[in-house]
Amino acid sequence: MLLEARQLAVAYGGIRAVQGIDLDIASGELVALIGANGAGKTTTLKALAGILPWSGGSGSFAGIALSALPPHQRVRNGLVLVPEGRGVFARLSIAENLDMGAYIRNDGEVAHDIERMYALFPRLKDRRTQLAGTLSGGEQQMLAMARALMARPKLLMLDEPSMGLAPLVVELIFETIRRVSGEGVTILLVEQNARLALTVSQRAYVMESGQITLAGPSSELINDAKVKAAYLGE
Repeated sequence: MLLEARQLAVAYGGIRAVQGIDLDIASGELVALIGANGAGKTTTLKALAGILPWSGGSGSFAGIALSALPPHQRVRNGLVLVPEGRGVFARLSIAENLDMGAYIRNDGEVAHDIERMYALFPRLKDRRTQLAGTLSGGEQQMLAMARALMARPKLLMLDEPSMGLAPLVVELIFETIRRVSGEGVTILLVEQNARLALTVSQRAYVMESGQITLAGPSSELINDAKVKAAYLGE
């Protein structure tokens, strides 16, 4: 397994936001984590990224204990998060944001990868000198994903990539997610649109009130009666 978490728990004060969950992600997989608002999905990603401390449990990434890796070292080791709300550097240009995504690298292929990002997201190339804060929501999401990919992640964690975007832009974003997954990047996807998440992923976890209540192949969960009633409006 590329990523393993056992009894992962996160608490805010006296509130247990994540209550001892187990996660496994194999190299090359696209795994979805779905659930209602407040279920603990974003908290889980932030804990895996090292942004939030664990109140219990243990985990490993690429065979290394996560407890031994501070947040910046997790990025260096290939564990990269695209946060909810995109988090682009608003006062930097698109090109400068992409450079920031490669700050951990000292190889000679950064320029090549920037061109690869422009091929993946042609809108960014057209606006590469434009300040990120002036982009549309969809363009900022593209930039956030491209910036993360500049770090050459082994595991790319995406937090609500469709949030607030028009349907046509969502379609474009998810086509890119499929393409990146097809190129071999492992992805952990948190997505409010459960049908879309289950359609694009191979496996999925269902999270409710800080706990994993269902897990399995996405093709099975999308036909599960409880999932249909709770998340698919059926």
